[in-house]
Amino acid sequence: MSKTAAHVVAVALLGIFAAIAFSRIDYAWNWQAVWDYRGLLLKGWLFTVGLSIAALAASCVVGLVAALALGSRFRLVEAIGRVYVELIRGTPLLVQLLVGFYVVATAAKLENRYVVGVLVLSLFSGAYLAEIFRAGIDAIPRAQRDSARAIGLTPWQAMRLVILPQAARLVVPPVAGQLVSLVKDSSLLSVIAINEFTQSAQEVNAATYSSLESYLPLAAGYLVLTLPLSWLSRWLERRLKFEMG
Repeated sequence: MSKTAAHVVAVALLGIFAAIAFSRIDYAWNWQAVWDYRGLLLKGWLFTVGLSIAALAASCVVGLVAALALGSRFRLVEAIGRVYVELIRGTPLLVQLLVGFYVVATAAKLENRYVVGVLVLSLFSGAYLAEIFRAGIDAIPRAQRDSARAIGLTPWQAMRLVILPQAARLVVPPVAGQLVSLVKDSSLLSVIAINEFTQSAQEVNAATYSSLESYLPLAAGYLVLTLPLSWLSRWLERRLKFEMG
């Protein structure tokens, strides 16, 4: 059996299981009521796309900067990076969103909840990406750095031209997994009243009292966002392995 055929069979089996499960529940479906709010759901989904793209880009920058800080020879810089990573990874995103919006943003007089949401998501995911990037950088043999210095490259040039390109090949799979998690974590932005996809689904549910009809499209909408990221990561992994070979 080919790989594609195996995937088709697996999806078919999952579909059969889901169909059997749903057929056994005593539930009066009301798709028409939810369909009337399709515009609200689409608007929320588009907001989620925009927020996720912004947070994905920013978190990669934050993660790389934090990873370089963790590997710094200056103790204060390394300590700042370590405190940031451990503080963020050791506390729930929900708490970070609430504190970030109602405490930090208020103190800084930053009233745009969308900017705050993207910043908090970026800082949250960046802490995890920092450890991924650090591990990738540390995996490059010391001889690579020594060789770069031997041909006259500065430490920054060695990092940018020699170390980072090789580390990038190693961190693609875990980075992709973290970015997928970031897209799903964006659903928590509803706690600070950002009208993203989850908030829209909650509003539809409140208006129609149709829970399954409101949240099943939510699951489908997130799959539309996360599956391409997973496929892209696998494609990049295969391509980078081929180039390394």
